Amino acid sequence: MGRIGNIQLGKQGLTENFLKTLQDHFKKFANMKISVLKSCCRDKKELKKISDEILKKLGNYYTARNIGYVIVLKKWRKARV
Repeated sequence: MGRIGNIQLGKQGLTENFLKTLQDHFKKFANMKISVLKSCCRDKKELKKISDEILKKLGNYYTARNIGYVIVLKKWRKARV
């Protein structure tokens, strides 16, 4: 549980398959790094929208932080408000 998982977000963007894969990775890892590739977006505002959309789909037990073009997600035991 202590390791950090890695996944890439490519030109197809946020799909149901990507979100399902992300949820499956959270069964093994408490933290995930999502590398956003150039083919997906190269705008910080659009990256923020993608990050917010991921949090909306995952639920209240997750938080996100954008560092460059990497989204770092963390899963918590209790829901965050």
